[in-house]
Amino acid sequence: MVFVKPDGVKRGLVGEIIKRFERTGLKIVAMKMVKASDELLVKHYQSNNPATLKRWGEKTLRTYTQYGKNAKKDLGTDDPIELGKMVNKWLFDYVKSGPIVALILEGKHAVENALSISGPTMPVQSPAGTIRGDFSTDSAAYANDEKRGVQNLVHVSASLEEANLEKTLWFTPSEIHEYKRVEEYI
Repeated sequence: MVFVKPDGVKRGLVGEIIKRFERTGLKIVAMKMVKASDELLVKHYQSNNPATLKRWGEKTLRTYTQYGKNAKKDLGTDDPIELGKMVNKWLFDYVKSGPIVALILEGKHAVENALSISGPTMPVQSPAGTIRGDFSTDSAAYANDEKRGVQNLVHVSASLEEANLEKTLWFTPSEIHEYKRVEEYI
């Protein structure tokens, strides 16, 4: 499961992003443009789980430490759960800031290939040649300073299990299509 986030849509990168997945042999079996709701995003990111919020808060604290900054001074707290709630709000505001294009991709090693094509979640760490490396330089440090989500263009499921769960959240069975690409006939 992949979706092009609002920054990718607003920058006119949807075609380029899809091209990068398709040219590696990944097949689009479902695609639609949607405006995400809070309810859908809570299920997708599992942000009603305190462990998720704590993990996000701990990542935020690590970023603050890495850059010699003080989360309590800048954000009013250094409690991981409270920081996680802030990150959740910033993330939701970002993902709801415009339409997204949701895709289900299939193919050999689809999850691994989609992750490789996209690059690491943090654009500043993404090498040239990846979607994030070529089109974004955002980082958690800048996003935290500006109290917003990291603009990283795409979401890519991290595992097959995650992809299978996410596709049930974003698509109905009738929206998923079965067909063969030309090279599948060979």
